[in-house]
Amino acid sequence: MYVSNLHEFGRLLPTEGYNASRLHSDLWEIFDNPLDWKEKYIHPKYSEIFTGGVVEEPCPDVFWFPIFSETTCDELVEEVENCGEWSGGKNEDKRLVGGYENVPTDDIHLTQVGLDQVWLHFIREYIAPVALKLFSGYHTKGFAMLNFVVKYTPERQAYLKPHHDSSTFTINIALNNKGIDYQGGGCKFHRYNCAVESPRKGWSFIHPGRLTHLHEGLPTTNGTRYIAVSFVDP
Repeated sequence: MYVSNLHEFGRLLPTEGYNASRLHSDLWEIFDNPLDWKEKYIHPKYSEIFTGGVVEEPCPDVFWFPIFSETTCDELVEEVENCGEWSGGKNEDKRLVGGYENVPTDDIHLTQVGLDQVWLHFIREYIAPVALKLFSGYHTKGFAMLNFVVKYTPERQAYLKPHHDSSTFTINIALNNKGIDYQGGGCKFHRYNCAVESPRKGWSFIHPGRLTHLHEGLPTTNGTRYIAVSFVDP
């Protein structure tokens, strides 16, 4: 038997770099206050990815797991909407090297809201261990040039045509609730004739980006659907 007499009475928080001018400043605290950041923003069932049966495989090599808390999803959506600089889903895109996007989405890059370094650290700390567990033998660099939030609406952009991603693997995190915030949506993988039509808020898909996993975004028929996407190891 193991007995501990240690008690958690709290901890001192460094505040020198805290920027209270942001809408949700705690989102940036992954470096200075990592324990509080994890407690607030990572899904309470995250550890069960490694110990229990929480991971699902709805399509071949498409894994589904909990990653973000409700708070993370809500605050991230509020941050990008506060920015408001949506791309409009156009092919011409000055944010990209070359200025052209072959398969455009109506999105905001996390560089636009200053969350790019936070997001890359999140990938290395929380996504990389999941990728290693699910794709045995692959050690990710945890690098992603494109990290963005997509907004699907019937009026602006309802769906995304079949495409491959410029990634070794992609993560796709649902940021709001189907049936409450929107209707329709989901993702279809053509090679397997398999669709995931009921994304769960705070859960992520992870799937190979190239060759085997041609996929499309299914039409959002009502409301607004938000997802966070990263193309990891391009």
